[in-house]
Amino acid sequence: MNVKLFVKQHREEWKQLEHLVTSLHKNRNNITGTDINQFHRLYQKAAQNLSYSQTYFPNEEVTIYLNGLVSKAHNLLYKDQISSMKQIRYFFSTKFIGLLLEQWKFVFIAMILFTVGALGSFFSVLNDPLHVYSVLPAHIAQGVDPEQLGSSDGAVDSSPMSASIMTNNIQVAILAFAGGITFGLLTVYLLIYNGIIIGALAALFWHHGKTYDFWAYIVPHGMIELTAIFIAGGAGLLMGYKLFVPGQFSRLYQLKQQAKRSVQLLLGTMPLFVIAGIIEGFITPAAISLEAKYTVAFITVIGLILYVISGKLLLSKKQPIGDFDSSYRYNKKPLL
Repeated sequence: MNVKLFVKQHREEWKQLEHLVTSLHKNRNNITGTDINQFHRLYQKAAQNLSYSQTYFPNEEVTIYLNGLVSKAHNLLYKDQISSMKQIRYFFSTKFIGLLLEQWKFVFIAMILFTVGALGSFFSVLNDPLHVYSVLPAHIAQGVDPEQLGSSDGAVDSSPMSASIMTNNIQVAILAFAGGITFGLLTVYLLIYNGIIIGALAALFWHHGKTYDFWAYIVPHGMIELTAIFIAGGAGLLMGYKLFVPGQFSRLYQLKQQAKRSVQLLLGTMPLFVIAGIIEGFITPAAISLEAKYTVAFITVIGLILYVISGKLLLSKKQPIGDFDSSYRYNKKPLL
């Protein structure tokens, strides 16, 4: 049996279970015996369908859909409620890392787009420094002075600066994510545009012999900040791709499903932006040596690596909350 026939044969029962899950969730206190019987019957069939789909269609989207549906049904009546603090801890320690590892290809593409923009503008300005005025926005091109880099270290009130930087970076991330609804076109533009700015500035400071100084002011916060932007951009690209290539599901369905996953990825980047904003507001302009700033950058990279590794280890040790445990199956043969 092919996947299209499989979906056609069981689609109505899945819709019934989805509707019943929604109804029972809203009216948990008014559940009747009839509701439970119908729920149990549909849940059993959906669990068997999931088992079949995981065996014969492991890479099809119907398997992802069934996993989510059975997960919702399972959690509705069979799992204890967990505290909000546990949910938050679970999300940042495990769930977010799981989503990131699943969508790493789109995060990598986001990084490539940024890099393409950065390299293009870097070599353009490197070839002719005057190109900086056509590549960079006017307020940036006219306001940057490589010779003044570091001259005001320690003399600026960092609190308002940190808050402003965090707000701006989060806005960029939200735009990169929301750009997915434009089939990813806005996301692609934002990633390349931000790369162009960094590349052009790097080339400008290169001409003034300030490359070492320039990167000392960029990498302490930039390693975390760019990682978060790539994740948010990857979320937008994922949503745009699913809208552009919806597969056997409708674009509306893909929008609902991928938007949910993309929002989770975006939310996972918020602490990263907060950390990056604090570093950019308090450490980057501090009156400390350039070597100390590079040390901060090294520490942030190690911290990111350890965070991902620890999340991956947790994923391998326990079943994520809210996901269907593939070992939880009925000892019956599949319906098909």
